[in-house]
Amino acid sequence: MRTYHCLPLFIWTYMFHAIDAIPFQEKTNSNLPNERIVSLTQDEGKILHRTKRGWMWNQFFLLEEYTGTDTQYVGKLHTDQDKGDGNLKYILTGDGAGSLFVIDENTGDIHAAKKLDREEKSLYVLRAKAIDRKTGRQVEPESEFIIKIHDINDNEPKFTKDLYTASVPEMSGVGTSVIQVTATDADDANYGNSAKVVYSILQGQPYFSVDPESGIIKTALPDMSRENREQYQVVIQAKDMGGQMGGLSGTTTVNITLTDVNNNPPRFPQSMYQFHSPESVPLGTHLGRIKANDPDLGENAEMEYSIAEGEGADMFDVITDKDTQEGIITVKQNLDFESKMLYTLKVDASNTHPDPRFLHLGPFKDTAVVKISVEDIDEPPVFSKIFYLIEVDEDVKEGSIIGQVTAYDPDAMNNLIKYSVDRHTDMDWIFSIHSENGSIFTLKPLDRESTPWHNITITATEINNSKQSSHIPVFIRILDINDHAPEFAMYYETFVCENAKPGQLIQTVSVMDKDDPPRGHKFFFEPVPDFPLNPNFTIVDNKDNTAGIMTRKNGYSRNKMSTYLLPILIFDNDYPIQSSTGTLTIRVCACDNQGNMQSCNAEALVLSAGLSTGALIAILLCVIILLVLVVLFAALKRQRKKEPLIISKDDVRDNIVTYNDEGGGEEDTQAFDIGTLRNPEAREDSKLRRDVMPETIFQIRRTVPLWENIDVQDFIHRRLKENDSDPTAPPYDSLATYAYEGNDSIADSLSSLESLTADCNQDYDYLSDWGPRFKKLADMYGGDDSDRD
Repeated sequence: MRTYHCLPLFIWTYMFHAIDAIPFQEKTNSNLPNERIVSLTQDEGKILHRTKRGWMWNQFFLLEEYTGTDTQYVGKLHTDQDKGDGNLKYILTGDGAGSLFVIDENTGDIHAAKKLDREEKSLYVLRAKAIDRKTGRQVEPESEFIIKIHDINDNEPKFTKDLYTASVPEMSGVGTSVIQVTATDADDANYGNSAKVVYSILQGQPYFSVDPESGIIKTALPDMSRENREQYQVVIQAKDMGGQMGGLSGTTTVNITLTDVNNNPPRFPQSMYQFHSPESVPLGTHLGRIKANDPDLGENAEMEYSIAEGEGADMFDVITDKDTQEGIITVKQNLDFESKMLYTLKVDASNTHPDPRFLHLGPFKDTAVVKISVEDIDEPPVFSKIFYLIEVDEDVKEGSIIGQVTAYDPDAMNNLIKYSVDRHTDMDWIFSIHSENGSIFTLKPLDRESTPWHNITITATEINNSKQSSHIPVFIRILDINDHAPEFAMYYETFVCENAKPGQLIQTVSVMDKDDPPRGHKFFFEPVPDFPLNPNFTIVDNKDNTAGIMTRKNGYSRNKMSTYLLPILIFDNDYPIQSSTGTLTIRVCACDNQGNMQSCNAEALVLSAGLSTGALIAILLCVIILLVLVVLFAALKRQRKKEPLIISKDDVRDNIVTYNDEGGGEEDTQAFDIGTLRNPEAREDSKLRRDVMPETIFQIRRTVPLWENIDVQDFIHRRLKENDSDPTAPPYDSLATYAYEGNDSIADSLSSLESLTADCNQDYDYLSDWGPRFKKLADMYGGDDSDRD
């Protein structure tokens, strides 16, 4: 088929070259000079001869793809030296000489031995020469000529790709460029129209078109929608010869995809959604999901859900699931069936990336109605607060109410509630609660110094349903009162040198107080009032909660007094003021000139002067033997059996309990002084013991009167505590009275014990007006013959 189309062109081209070659040869032959041109140069007088070339040749042309049976004639070489006698021989060299091109050595005719392809090689350069057969001399200089291969349309256009892939946004306007395809033709573009390519579309109309010259594919229809059709296959043809009949062609396929744009708003598939929720769900619970459909893709389909202002906007919330593009309805506040049973919400779904080009199509959002029904359940009691903070003084009496908690049943039935203390939080049973009204009261005394805070848990339980209960923390803060007297911060080992001078500082003491007053501690130091002037030492208050002990005399003797007891009165500044007496033990020691202690043992001086080491050992052995005998005697005495008072079980006589307390004798009036019992406001004076040295009984304890604002039980307990904690109690039996009968009665005394001391006789006639209960007294004191007379 290709040969049939190319045959007329081949014949026409061959005739053109044949006709054109004849005048050229004749012209060449007519212009060949026969004479020699002689020229004289000035170089050494030599004469040069130049002969004009006598070759007959031209640039030869040859058609490609020759399919004839005979060899294709190319052209003829001829020189004017050839006389036609066969004396000359033509020789051809160069590109393809002998293989592609052959020459008749006698006539100079050149033929193509094979079919040539211009696309492989478009021209050949050859050289020719003529040689005298007899002499072998070259009659003409070697000459170079060219054989050009003329093109025929034997190559179809070929596209750079067999398959093209392209994309274009949907809704693009007509004429929007999609992609450019390119086809090439191996034929000669400078000769004829063999390489002139024209593009056309074979498949893909009416959606796309192609520019015939550039090969650019464009959209041909407006508003193509990706949602309707996404993929298109377009077939493009490239044809040479300018698209004329007889030209060769090639095709390619272009797959075109419409890319998505945000041209579709979201739409709910239904206008109303219904959800149910128990009233006790925790905050943030997911109640349900709703979803609006958007046919767009990727970020064009991304949407955001929101609750429109109105009913339920403060009770519920909606969040967007980015993975599924769903709206999740969540609980924002606690629900209460008794308050509201049904909520109606309006939920909007809107695109997050709207395209401004399509805003004219309308709002890119949709609205749906969501109804939420609240279901009633049996809820546990609810406290009025999330926690309770109670502050109470540490001296509160046992059984005192310190606070109250309240809870209620949120259900419509409003069941009764009982309160209790979680004993895991109050294992010492310090607090209790009234089961009906929630009043918290104390069971034991409180002490801030040991436990400043108590954290307990109160439980509220429905009486009709014990499974419904709630717990609430109660923080109880114990407030401080000034109930501790200051005391020495540590035990001081104080000494004074025998060679001390007056005014020397021998010790600085500081105190501590378990209380924690809000204004801070402030302590004062004074001598005890009973011994305001001590001849040996002086107490100096440094005004910084410390006191200095100063010497008052010149020199101290261990032989006369080895130890001094210095009582110091310490009191604080809080209300009520607390005070105590601390006794400082001061030893007399031998010191060097710099005041460094050397020895404080007075007995060592005496024993070293009169006893040897052997004597001391003997004395120690005797003491040990005596102690062993005392222990044995006590053990034997315990083993004695006493005769029981009641021998028979049938003996129902009253048991007699004996208390062998003989008291302190007639002179021991201090132990049986009941002045305090009758008159608590009487001052407790310190009295000296006759069997103790005067300088060693300075343990005096002053206390602030406590009976002004405390009851009888507290008074007795405090007096008992003071005597038990007294470190200087005498080592003998004594009777301490703790009784307290209270203040005086506002009624006048009826006793006649003091009647003798009155200046005038008393009138008891008013006793008869007091009724029959006082008749006996009226008869005794109202008549002339009374006991007083």
